[in-house]
Amino acid sequence: MNAHTSSSSRALVLHGGGSSGNAWELGVVAGLLDGGVDVTRADLIVGTSAGSTAAAQITSASPTDLLAAILDAPPPQRPGAPGGGRPGGDGVARGVAGSVSSQLEVTGRIIAESSDAAEMRRGLGAWAIGLADQADPGRQHQWRATVASRLPRQEWPEQRILLTAVDARTGEGVTFDRDSGVELADAVAASCSSGFAYAIDGEQYIDGGYRRNENADLAAGYGRVLVLSPFGGRTRHPLEWRMQLAAQVEELRAGGSLVETIMPDQASLDAFGDSMMDLSRRPASARAGYDQGRAAAAGLSGFWGGAAG
Repeated sequence: MNAHTSSSSRALVLHGGGSSGNAWELGVVAGLLDGGVDVTRADLIVGTSAGSTAAAQITSASPTDLLAAILDAPPPQRPGAPGGGRPGGDGVARGVAGSVSSQLEVTGRIIAESSDAAEMRRGLGAWAIGLADQADPGRQHQWRATVASRLPRQEWPEQRILLTAVDARTGEGVTFDRDSGVELADAVAASCSSGFAYAIDGEQYIDGGYRRNENADLAAGYGRVLVLSPFGGRTRHPLEWRMQLAAQVEELRAGGSLVETIMPDQASLDAFGDSMMDLSRRPASARAGYDQGRAAAAGLSGFWGGAAG
């Protein structure tokens, strides 16, 4: 084991996945809790894109209450809402980016034309900054209000959470925490910004999923790492860039961490449907996640509660 890895420390990693992915993660966490495994007490929670919303939610409210709120919510007035569509940039602030299909076409072209991940991030950032320049001046305020309305509390939790983003100008990865001087709603909004770049104090940011998909590598040094990946570890990027979850897990294990993953089973995939941005799919996604979490709890109890080695 790496000398810097604490065998008793635990980290939870929450990847993005749009509206359905967020609901599924909340369901999984609630199911694990009912099965006797409380992952909300992790020493570190890493949140990316829709997973950043989930990280803020589960550290500010009971997973059971969060699940109930999804199941009790009235049906949406329209079939879809802005949300993540594909792994690696799956937030919800599209702004003037257009439809999910057109956004995927543009981002896919940028990915294909890039020689490496750094060039991709800079290209995506330049595109997102251009969208921000074209957007209605009230768009960012509207997006922030939407994000804030999803958070049980507006204050950072006491426990350590890291929310990921990418600097739109430099392409460098960024993490926000309670000591960053950034309000929680702004950090979540930046992490979820997969369309126009989101501005904080003169800097602009895009979706944290472009840093490294799940960003599980940020849990390096923790003895036990549990990763929830609504996209099942899939990636849009060339495998040699090592953005994918499998590469992150390999590195964590090489550093001495024990790692487990939870990915959607067939029932969860069926609940997601064709679009993970469809708000009408949230209740089914949450229920499927709950069933998965409840079923996984027994197998994870020793891993999460026992000593790593």
